[in-house]
Amino acid sequence: LKGARIARVAKMEVLPFNSFSIGNQSKIEDYATINNSQGGVFIGKNTFIGISSVLKGPVKLGDNITLAQNVVISGLKHNGADLNTPKKEQGASTDMITLEDDCWIGANAVINPGVKIGEHSLVKGGSVVTKNIPPYSMAAGNPAQIIKRFNRMTQQWEESSNTYIDESSIFKKAVGGEFYI
Repeated sequence: LKGARIARVAKMEVLPFNSFSIGNQSKIEDYATINNSQGGVFIGKNTFIGISSVLKGPVKLGDNITLAQNVVISGLKHNGADLNTPKKEQGASTDMITLEDDCWIGANAVINPGVKIGEHSLVKGGSVVTKNIPPYSMAAGNPAQIIKRFNRMTQQWEESSNTYIDESSIFKKAVGGEFYI
């Protein structure tokens, strides 16, 4: 790979039975953790994984992605519907996380399983993304909501009048008895 760089103190928990790939000119910073034990990890071209960030598959990052420091992207979710059985004994499942091209994820953000973040989107630092973010959007908060959308005609970020993002998906996940790490 041309110019891909993995820092010497990055924690690469990459196992042979699941896929791992990193594109040209991509960089994984010190203390970042890459783990494909539960699903493949695919990192596109010219993508930057910040200091102490965690990628736990299944995860697919497009090209030109920036993850600031301490970002957690984990496709692993633990089951927890049975109140008579300890949570750690109820197993886990996975759900692919996808970040399309040209996204920026701010420091200390968390991206939950099954989320898709559309191209040219930005997630502000400290946000917890629990549902999909459409392309050309800026999201912030816990849970993250759309705060701005990019207007391609004016070439400017504009306040979003529609911050609603399919709240029913949150209810379904809560009723389904799953919780996220």
